[in-house]
Amino acid sequence: MASCPLFLLAPQPPPPLVTARHCPSPLSGRAHPRISYGAPRLRRRQSCRCSSSPCSSSSSSSGPRERSPRPRQQKQRTEQRPGRGSAVDPVGFLVKTGVSDRAFAQFLRDRHKALKDRRWELYSRFIDLKEGSSGYELLGMHRHRQHRVDFMDWAPGARYCSLIGDFNQWSATENCAREGHLGHDDFGYWFVILEDKLREGQEPDEYFFQEYNYVDDYDKGDNGVDAKDLIRRMNEEYWEPGEVTSRKSRWETVAKLYEQMFGPNGPQTEEELGEIPDAETRYKNWKATQKDESSSSSPSYDIIDTGQEFGIFNVVTDRASFEKFQAKATPLAYWVEMRKGRKAWIEKYVPAISHKDKYRIYFNTPDGALERVPAWATYVLPDAEGMQSYAVHWEPPPEEIYKWRFGRPKVKGSLRIYECHVGISGSEQKISSFQEFTSNVLPHIKNAGYNAVQIIGVVEHKDYSSVGYKVTNYFAVSSRFGTPDDFKKLVDEAHGLGLLVLIDIVHSYASADEMVGLSLFDGSNDCYFHSGKRGHHKYWGTRMFKYDDVDVLHFLLSNLSWWVTEYKIDGFQFHSLSSMLYTHNGFSTFTGAIEEYCNQYVDKDALIYLILANEMLHELHPDIITIAEDATYYPGLCEPTTQGGLGFDYWANLSIPEMWLWHLENVPEREWSMNKIMKVLISSNHHMLSYVENHNQGGSLLPR
Repeated sequence: MASCPLFLLAPQPPPPLVTARHCPSPLSGRAHPRISYGAPRLRRRQSCRCSSSPCSSSSSSSGPRERSPRPRQQKQRTEQRPGRGSAVDPVGFLVKTGVSDRAFAQFLRDRHKALKDRRWELYSRFIDLKEGSSGYELLGMHRHRQHRVDFMDWAPGARYCSLIGDFNQWSATENCAREGHLGHDDFGYWFVILEDKLREGQEPDEYFFQEYNYVDDYDKGDNGVDAKDLIRRMNEEYWEPGEVTSRKSRWETVAKLYEQMFGPNGPQTEEELGEIPDAETRYKNWKATQKDESSSSSPSYDIIDTGQEFGIFNVVTDRASFEKFQAKATPLAYWVEMRKGRKAWIEKYVPAISHKDKYRIYFNTPDGALERVPAWATYVLPDAEGMQSYAVHWEPPPEEIYKWRFGRPKVKGSLRIYECHVGISGSEQKISSFQEFTSNVLPHIKNAGYNAVQIIGVVEHKDYSSVGYKVTNYFAVSSRFGTPDDFKKLVDEAHGLGLLVLIDIVHSYASADEMVGLSLFDGSNDCYFHSGKRGHHKYWGTRMFKYDDVDVLHFLLSNLSWWVTEYKIDGFQFHSLSSMLYTHNGFSTFTGAIEEYCNQYVDKDALIYLILANEMLHELHPDIITIAEDATYYPGLCEPTTQGGLGFDYWANLSIPEMWLWHLENVPEREWSMNKIMKVLISSNHHMLSYVENHNQGGSLLPR
């Protein structure tokens, strides 16, 4: 069984789920983007293209019996054309492809109900998908404008949290999250503040709200404007007379109202006060004494008391004062001028943590003390011995920050993707770098006629033998190839050459390394992953994510958005979906029967995550490309999420490269069976990526 090729073992899609008509891809006018891995021995075959045709009926005997939907029902549902933004129909793509399997249709309806519940749970915490995918803006290490650095991470199982590193001589008590004072919230997010240190001879700021523009050299605050003088100018130049009044005492307003109501010699005791008229009478008497001054800057408000509980809708104002108030701009220019610039910051403060400082996070757990690399670290390096890794604070000065030169290119026609790995891209026997790849390989890819490059192994991983698929740090580029700025330059130069940049993203499993990865991150076994057998891949020794947890969804969705926002990635290939879609991790015999995609071994939570991921990516980044790598050909991979699909733009056909390699290695050329070859090539072309060869040919032990 182990010697059988993948193209013979891989299940074929059920015949009813394969459309016979030619369906163009959403990003091009053709249906077959071409992909090459760069090996010269098969490159000459990549120009062979086959037209689409219906699948043969050889696999129909193993699948369930199909019957056509009733004409009335079909006419009713074909009016709703599939597409993002169209009416929601959980089983819409089944009608489109002519499938009427009750069990699978019921599974899709149940999944849609679970999806709505998951959305409600997610939105109750993060409002919408945009906020739910922007965790990198808060978590991790970020400089605050008030001369400090904020750190946040998620560890619900920890009892104590602190930061240790070069900046505090690896002290576990100096920079900690204080319990009850910005320590952790109810969801287990820990918050640590690193205060910048005053230089010797400097005085602290007089105003608490004093801010510093740490990033830019140019700032109006560097002109030496005093804060008191700026506030005085604001009162004189911006506020009109009567808008701003300073009070010397909290009783000043009360005394003025009393004097306004009873005069300067008002009653001092209750006996002298006598009977007080009701509020409406007093208000009318006071209103009669007021002059109608249109030049007054104060808005005129009337409060109508109808005996009901007071609310904002009881307040009525005249239109003139309302429009005058709305037209008034905020005094933003004065506050910007009050902010000090980087020059003033450097003269007064020493950074709490400097650029390239090493650090780790320290936890006290029920099982003892732990040191971990932060889950949201953006740059990770191994130590000298290669045993323990540490995070690196990446905050280059303004003159060293990489400045983008090119925008995202617009690809015309079909995608022609060049799949590659940076480390093995050179001719020398060493690990190549981002810089070498940028200068040597990118021009070759462009000259070869490709318009997209797909890079594997970009995300940080400790085990190099896994070719980057056992990820340890999801927000960090692999330190073996260079720095984050080196990778930004690679992407930027590729865009300058008109090449799209796609990366392999591994959200189907994670490395089981406990010292540098997410496994047992806070000491508990179910922080990011399932506990028990479900949390471990039975064959690859990796950990399986807990997709039903809101905080895990927050982490994974934010990770996707991070790569697009920070590094301007143009798309993702979601690696090894079969590992996450099934509790048996895809290691099972597939016959193509439709019930195999909706039985008890299908992970509904993983499907819901993929739907949310595609919805988020295509909503926030309309030009993004998502590719599904699934050897089981799950139905609806490239169908719209509103019609019961998963929302991918393409799916990768892994059988074609395996077929070519198996024929080259095992069958003489004169004995090749053209019937078998054509059957694999034309099995389906609906949004299909037709590989000539890919990374799976690099070794039989690579995860697929």
